[in-house]
Amino acid sequence: MTSPSPLPLVMLVVGTDHHPFERAVGWVDDWAVANAGRARVVIQYGTSRPPEHAEGHDLLPVAELASLMADAVAVICHGGPGTIMGAREAGVVPICIPRQSGLGEHVDDHQVRFATRVARAGQVHLASSAEELSALLERALGGDDGFRLDLAGDDPAAAAVARFGELVDRLLKRPAAAQASAAAPALPRAES
Repeated sequence: MTSPSPLPLVMLVVGTDHHPFERAVGWVDDWAVANAGRARVVIQYGTSRPPEHAEGHDLLPVAELASLMADAVAVICHGGPGTIMGAREAGVVPICIPRQSGLGEHVDDHQVRFATRVARAGQVHLASSAEELSALLERALGGDDGFRLDLAGDDPAAAAVARFGELVDRLLKRPAAAQASAAAPALPRAES
């Protein structure tokens, strides 16, 4: 990785899926050229072609990825729930470009459905064109607080994930006999 820049950081994360995501890499790399000198642009490009202008990494170690996300004024990502939650845990409301199956970016359109739903809930910003992405990046670079989360405050999504984890932990700590009886209530016996 190159040394940190005094410029604000814009980051794209495409994840580790084997399908290339040329559309997202191209949009962000084009934005980097058009906005040279305004931001440091880092692209985690996975199996896509490396960017021509932005700083590129095929993969990043988890700790480095989390650190970059936390430092970014804008995180752009695919529509994977893990990446979206990773950005939110780093204090960023991500800009989401969901992968589309019709463009060969994934096997189906589950990311489109998921991203649309979480965008309606205000958990992500959705970009369906290079122009929408550019407008969202302008807002983020302009200091729009709709792209940052107050990690000390209440985040309903993070609270729900934490609560789910607590329930799973409790379930896993129960003795096996108690789990079996709780999971399979007694059924009435059929009369012969």
